[in-house]
Amino acid sequence: MIYLDHAAATPVSKKALKAMEPYFSDDFFNPSAAYLPAKKVAADYENAKNVIAHAIGAKGTDIVITAGATEANNLAFSFLDKGSVLYLETEHDSVRKVAESYGGQPIGVDKNGRILIDDLKAKMTDDVMLVSVALCNNEIGTIQPLSEIAAYLREVKMDRLARGVKRPVYLHSDASQAMNLLNVNIARLGVDLLTINSAKVYGPKGVGALYVSRDVKLSPVTLGGGQEKGLRSGTENVPGVIGFSVAVNEAYEHLNGNRKKYAELKRILLSELEGYELVNKKHTLDNFVVICYNGIDAERLIFLLEDKGVYVSTGAACAASKGVKSHVLKAIGLSDSEIAGSLRLTLGETNTKEQIHEAARLINEAANIERRRNG
Repeated sequence: MIYLDHAAATPVSKKALKAMEPYFSDDFFNPSAAYLPAKKVAADYENAKNVIAHAIGAKGTDIVITAGATEANNLAFSFLDKGSVLYLETEHDSVRKVAESYGGQPIGVDKNGRILIDDLKAKMTDDVMLVSVALCNNEIGTIQPLSEIAAYLREVKMDRLARGVKRPVYLHSDASQAMNLLNVNIARLGVDLLTINSAKVYGPKGVGALYVSRDVKLSPVTLGGGQEKGLRSGTENVPGVIGFSVAVNEAYEHLNGNRKKYAELKRILLSELEGYELVNKKHTLDNFVVICYNGIDAERLIFLLEDKGVYVSTGAACAASKGVKSHVLKAIGLSDSEIAGSLRLTLGETNTKEQIHEAARLINEAANIERRRNG
């Protein structure tokens, strides 16, 4: 198997899996129980939260554990009024759809998927309470200039104060794709809310976290026993959070090595592929390769490659499985034909140079088969 879809899911690392195992069996206790073994589990859970939080420059008390990035993104919007949000038009559906439900307006992007700051400024009114911009796009890997956006929003806040406007404005970012390749730090980025995701960082699925600035007062999305500061009640997912913390630690230990590895694999892949147009040309993560074969049906390429043991995608897994055209590729100006012929190849820990050479050969072979079929 040659797996080139790490943006969709990463395998759980061996260290993370080993660290999780005791909490399924020997240390299975409910952290809310009063006896000593349960209190130990509660302490382990809080320590793991601290590890996750420290990785982004926060404290354990600043993050809320969720069942993944989708829930974290939804929770981030829970304090809003109607018509008070701006969001990047290339956002993941877990941001885009909830923003639309609040009457949000999209902010445009350029041909590389980078935010048009002038469009943000043009749409900024005194009603806006939240701006949501993913640190890295999940389909084309574009890295956004969050610190520049944060600086502009600070100017907006100062202007509002000077005019006696009391409504705050906050910056939220979904950083799900970023933690394997970027040093994600809340102070440097200037965010008030930040989503991170275990399933994209070689931790278990079904676990995520939302960093929440102390200035932001969210509303609960799940009522019950009052866990996670009352914002997300329910018995804690102790094994998941333990695994998440180990995976985050590993990611930061190998950050520079990962960058070098993926940059080299990307160079090899692009040098050996034939007859394509590169979609994501600037400001992208080192492990993202998005290519277009105009006039070829990428869905057919996926099936041909799967028969050869090569796994790739046409974009976000949740959209591709429903046969929905990519709103991200449309936003950056690709035609319907170019969108239909686009492949997303995302590199990861499972890949070797030998695999990349073989993948390039098989992708070229599949593309040539489709060109001959089309005449």
